[in-house]
Formats: sequence, C-alpha cells, structure tokens
Amino acid sequence: MITRITAGDLTLRGVSLGGVYTSIFCPELRAVFDVGIAPRSSAGADFIFISHGHVDHVGALSSLLGIRALVGKKKPPKLFLPTEIETPVLRALEAMTEMQRYDLAINPVAMSPGDLAPMRGDLEVRAFQTHHVVPSLGYSLVRRIKKLKEEFQGLAGPEIAEKKRAGEDLFRVIERVELSYCTDTLIQVLDNNPELYQSRVLVLECTFLDERKPVKLARAGCHIHLDEIIERAEKFENEHLVLMHFSQLYKPAEVVEILDRRCPPSLRERIIPFVPTSKNWPG
Repeated sequence: MITRITAGDLTLRGVSLGGVYTSIFCPELRAVFDVGIAPRSSAGADFIFISHGHVDHVGALSSLLGIRALVGKKKPPKLFLPTEIETPVLRALEAMTEMQRYDLAINPVAMSPGDLAPMRGDLEVRAFQTHHVVPSLGYSLVRRIKKLKEEFQGLAGPEIAEKKRAGEDLFRVIERVELSYCTDTLIQVLDNNPELYQSRVLVLECTFLDERKPVKLARAGCHIHLDEIIERAEKFENEHLVLMHFSQLYKPAEVVEILDRRCPPSLRERIIPFVPTSKNWPG
C-alpha cells in the first residue's frame, strides 16, 4: 500500500492519488506533507504541513494525531497550515478530542504566502502561494548553512580561531532549499516562484498526463497537466523532480510508461514518479 522512493539523501513514503488521498512523509526531515490518509509509519513526524482544506489532504489529521499518542509521541507536533483554515481545523480537532476523550493537541503555525517560520536547528520553512479553488499554500524547507568567507579559507585553524576571538565576521550564511512541496495548483506556481526550479527536491503535482484530460480541463480544476511541465522542461534544475497526485485515469505502471514515452530525456532523468509498485492504486 505504501509507496516508497528515495530522492538523493531523502526518503519519501506514503500515498498520493488525485482526489482520493495524499500524505507523504520524509523521515529525514521528520515532516509529513498533507494528511489525507494516516499511515502508521508517518507517526514519527514532528512537523505537519497542510496545503489546503480538502478532505483528501487533511481529512485524516485526527487519525494521525491519535496514532502518535498510541506510539508514545507526547510532544504536540507543529502544524503549518494556511491562515484561512486555522480556525476550522482547530474546531474539527476540538470536536474529535471531545469524542476521543484524549487531547489531540497540536502547535498550530498559521502561514500566509512569503511567511518564514522556524522548524528546528538550521531548518526553517517558507510558504508560497499555490493556486487552487480554496485557500492553499506550498512549502519550501530551507536550511541555513554557515560558510567561511573566501578571504579566510586559506587560513590555518589557529588563525581562524584567533580572528573569531577578536570578533571578526568570518562567515556568510547561504540558503539551501532541501525540499519544496506544491500540490493542487495551477502551473503558474512555477512561473511566479522560479526559485522552485532550484530546490534540491521538488515534489510537484502532475494530475493529468495525456489527451484523456486536455490541458484546458486540467486548468479548470486547478491542476497541472504533463504538457505544461514538458513546455518548461529546460527550466528544471532540481536534482530530483518527484511527480505525484496522479489521476485514477491511469494505472501505476501506465504512469511510468507515459513519462518514459513523452518526456524529453533531460527532464525524464530528473523525474521520480511517486507511484506504488503494485498493479493497482492502494485502497
């Protein structure tokens, strides 16, 4: 049932089927992206990112929180979500807490496009606007890395230590986007946020793949068509492009076949389809 892929040094596991359920867990980042289904293997997440309020992306949130309690995770997770849905999500969890008779606690972090919020250590999250029929966000997980300035790189350790004691400014901080996640959106999310093309791992919806659902109809539902990704093939500089949220129109093996047939080699070599190895979709 669970799809598992590796994208460089990151593991992604979960389920994503357009309109049915999406939830993708990255254990290295301790982050789960959307909770339309609550696999037990995602219970270790300390950070939960909700893209929007549709039930196939948030409907199993209370189940995941209940599983966390069952396996002994006592600290409430940070829940990042669009500002517009914070109140209804809290109301829903309050009602589920009343029925469960156990506190389904979270640490909510309501976000708007452009907001930056800390996660842990040198890792933070930046929200960006996605384009759906309800309020929605994408998220980039950014690592801040201290690098010795070029003019000091030839110095021996004791010299660097001495300059540091003297209060000299030795380091510059660079940002490295480890992973960006955007789903249920129009392709303009890339046009408006071109930095997404440089994210080490870009997790991007690609709901429709061929003429069975033309681009015009894909856009009407605020979803991305493979044609639109192919049009921008030369822009993708990501180490890995994880395509997900495929429609039930396609069998898992068919997704791979279409990508192999339709994508130019320079693009296809970056793509990792988030599909199960089974013949059919889970459930």
